[in-house]
Formats: sequence, C-alpha cells, structure tokens
Amino acid sequence: MSVASSVLVPYASYLRVYEPLAAFPEPERSHWAGYARRVDTPTAQDELRRSLADLVPTPPVPVPVHESRDAFVAHVDGVVVVCPWLTRLRGWLALQELAEGRELPGTVLDAMVPPVVRGQVTADHERWLERNPDARPWIRTAVWQVPVRWFTLFGGEEREYVPGEPGPESGAGKPPVLRYRTPMVQARRRLARALRTLRESADEGPLTEGLVDVGRWLEEFHPRSLVELDYGGLVHLVPAERLADDRSAADVAEGIAALRDGDDEGVREAYERLAERWREIRNLRFAN
Repeated sequence: MSVASSVLVPYASYLRVYEPLAAFPEPERSHWAGYARRVDTPTAQDELRRSLADLVPTPPVPVPVHESRDAFVAHVDGVVVVCPWLTRLRGWLALQELAEGRELPGTVLDAMVPPVVRGQVTADHERWLERNPDARPWIRTAVWQVPVRWFTLFGGEEREYVPGEPGPESGAGKPPVLRYRTPMVQARRRLARALRTLRESADEGPLTEGLVDVGRWLEEFHPRSLVELDYGGLVHLVPAERLADDRSAADVAEGIAALRDGDDEGVREAYERLAERWREIRNLRFAN
C-alpha cells in the first residue's frame, strides 16, 4: 500500500454543486457526457488519494501541474449532473486562504510549503487568472467543521445517512455517509429567507456575511443544478450513535424560524443543541 493511500481522510466537509450537461459549453459538454457514461468514475476517496500523493515528494507539490478532468456524477430524475473536481483551482484557493489566515505560525507554514514553492504557485495562479478571470470552483471545503451557513440551504427531510460497515480483520471497513442534497432553486429560496430573517431580526454579523458570500457563489450556477453538503471526513470524528442522531440542518432551520417569530427561547434551544453537537469536534482540532 502506498503512503498516500494509507493516510486517513482529512477532517473536512464539502459543499458541492452538480450542474446539468446543458450548463457546459462545448467541448466540455461532450467530455462530461462521455465521462458520465463510464462505469468506473472515481470517488471522493480517489480524489483524496491523488491529492495526498502530491504531498509526498520533497519539496511537496501543493497544487497539481495540470487541471483534473474528473468529476463527481449524479442522476436527478433521469438527468445527468456533474460536479467537476477542478483540483488545481481549488489547490490554489486553499493555499491562498492558508497563507492569508492566521491559524498557522509562519514557521509552520514555511515548513509545510516552503516560501519558494508558494511563490511559484502564486505566480502560476496569477498567470492562469489572466486567461480565466471568471473561473470558480464547483466545490467548497471546510476543515474541522460544517459552517452553519451551509446548513441553511437544506431541510431536515433531505438528510441522507448510511451507517458504516465493518471490514475484514486485515482491512478497513466502509465509513458512514452523512449528506444532504437539494435542488438549486430550493437552496436559493432557503438562503434568501434566512438572510431576510437575519437582517430583520439581528445585527449584521459573520453569519449574514457568510450567507451573502454563499448566495453569490450559488448564483454562478445553472438553476437546475443539485446542491450537496457532504460531511466527508468528519464522520471519522463522531461516534456512530451521535452521527446517526445528528440533525444539524433541522436545528438551524428551527432556530431561524424561531428568530423570525420572535421566539427567543426557541432560538436559544436550537443554538444550544447545535453548539453542543459541534463543540467536541472544535476541541479536537486543537488537541495533541
């Protein structure tokens, strides 16, 4: 087994948009149409292994040299929808966010990705942006959490939970899956309601700003797209029984409805359920 394939899944969640083939211009449309007919389309685990493999060399390769031509594929009411990986673009954006943030000391960041490597990557990104000024990723990633703003896009009834399966004694089992899926039109409608409620009932803050940002991103996609929230590697952090009971999207929806109705007690109860559920995961982030 290779080093990359033996590494655990990163503790990250994903917000994805799957667009219908009609949303893509040629020759991309033909490429994705043929791609969707394959029976061996790669999984999220395959994408992860490929990304980790680039981090093994010295110096590491934080951003792929060539853009991925792979995608996640789904079928909605007989319509094929695809979510391109765009691993290179996402790598650029992730490295930029890491460099601009304050979560890692400079010395740690330099050890992970040397300054000379970051400089080259930044230059490559800037040259690419000159040719692709309107590019945007189909996938957003969050580490050690699911941002509350993402939950506002979904209803509790859209929750899909598949328990994990134990593997043989010599191998790993099948991890659980927890995700939500909703039509784009529904996601936009819920986000607009939540944003209106927050603006009418509370001061402008991080949640409001986050909803505006997500709303602008969603507007870039075809109205008949599918929006998916995937807990990804976070399922490895939560005990099975607690994961099975996770109703975070429903809690967020209840909290927003209570805020709209002026029900302070309902807002407090929904917030406490949500905070208690995610507090342990946030604490693990800074544990040795």
